[in-house]
Amino acid sequence: MIYLRKAKEEDLATIRSLAEQTWPTAYGDIISQEQIIFMLNKMYNHGELLEQLHDGHIFVIASELKEDVGFAGFSVIDSENHVYKLHKLYVLPKMHGKGVGKILMNEVVDQIKTQGAKFLQLNVNRANKAKDFYEKAGFKIKETVDLDIGNGFFMNDYVMEKEI
Repeated sequence: MIYLRKAKEEDLATIRSLAEQTWPTAYGDIISQEQIIFMLNKMYNHGELLEQLHDGHIFVIASELKEDVGFAGFSVIDSENHVYKLHKLYVLPKMHGKGVGKILMNEVVDQIKTQGAKFLQLNVNRANKAKDFYEKAGFKIKETVDLDIGNGFFMNDYVMEKEI
């Protein structure tokens, strides 16, 4: 049984830990170890996660029994047009194929629907097999982007979007 909870400030270390456990599998064949470390330090440091929390990002943590096994993070990015963004969705490798990602995705969609969302967007690395998961969930490629994240590193992504 998978349980979901809304993350609080005291859960930020858990989110960081889950990211550290999932990123090597998610990105190890796509980007360098140096870029993985750089991005984790940039995007998952306590201050950055705390700022996101204070700026209205919602984090949902999935657990099985008493073990945290995945998380999602989302926020509104265009309130006028009711566009939300799924910033993060990661599940421990040992839990892949067990429906945890789908449960997290459904929770995000359910929450943003109640807030009047019309669209949900996300970025996914163009070489990441997670793209297939998102397509099965109803997302379509909207555009291709190359984002300079600093230190000579880029995120080579698809922006995908799903109508809610």
